[in-house]
Amino acid sequence: MQSLGLLVPIGLVVAWFVSGLRIINEYEQGVVLRLGRYVGLRTAGLKWIVPFVDKMIVIDMRVTAEQVPPQDVITRDNVSVKVSAVIYFRVLQAERAFLQVTDFLFATSQMAQTTLRSVLGQLEMDDLLSQREKINRQLQEIIDRHTEPWGVKVTAVEVKQVDLPEEMRRAMAKQAEAERERRSKIIAAEGEFQAAEKLGQAADVITRSPGALQLRYMQTLVEIATEKNSTILFPLPIELVKPFLQMAEKGEK
Repeated sequence: MQSLGLLVPIGLVVAWFVSGLRIINEYEQGVVLRLGRYVGLRTAGLKWIVPFVDKMIVIDMRVTAEQVPPQDVITRDNVSVKVSAVIYFRVLQAERAFLQVTDFLFATSQMAQTTLRSVLGQLEMDDLLSQREKINRQLQEIIDRHTEPWGVKVTAVEVKQVDLPEEMRRAMAKQAEAERERRSKIIAAEGEFQAAEKLGQAADVITRSPGALQLRYMQTLVEIATEKNSTILFPLPIELVKPFLQMAEKGEK
């Protein structure tokens, strides 16, 4: 009876002790409160807290990717767009993330939404579409500055998608088509200019060497002769018969 009476309190003590054991993963930290007062952190491993006296809140220290819902933004040039983004952040100080803000995940998401609307509302549409990296960096710096007191580090912000109004998309498509047509005409004009320049250089060579004209003429005749089932009439250049005419005049003299 005495041994049985000892087993009961021993069992209660063992149960009390076991109830205070906690396992913390490598990527977590535990914030310990004793009677409501912060007393320290617990890192990875098997840890023990005083049952019914201590309370431990486990904080995930890994990088979190949070989707920022599409936000209605009016740019500085009065264009209404919907912009969505992704924010990447992690907790650096678990005690501040728990003690300084009610819900750091929700607070960080809300801060990202308000900052997104505020920053993009100061930009024009062309800047929003062309300066994506600069905008991402600006958003990251502003949000990180506000979340630093919570022990949260914002590592990156990426503008994910910009939804334009239908009329704006049509206008941009027309503008892109006009730009492509302009470039095509410029390229064609440059090609014609280069061809004309080369022809002018060839004409200068032929002018300086009359024999070159005759050789070119004979080459053209050879090319024409290779055509099948063709009857071609061509004028006889005076340069070809001029030597014979001069010889005839000398013979008459």
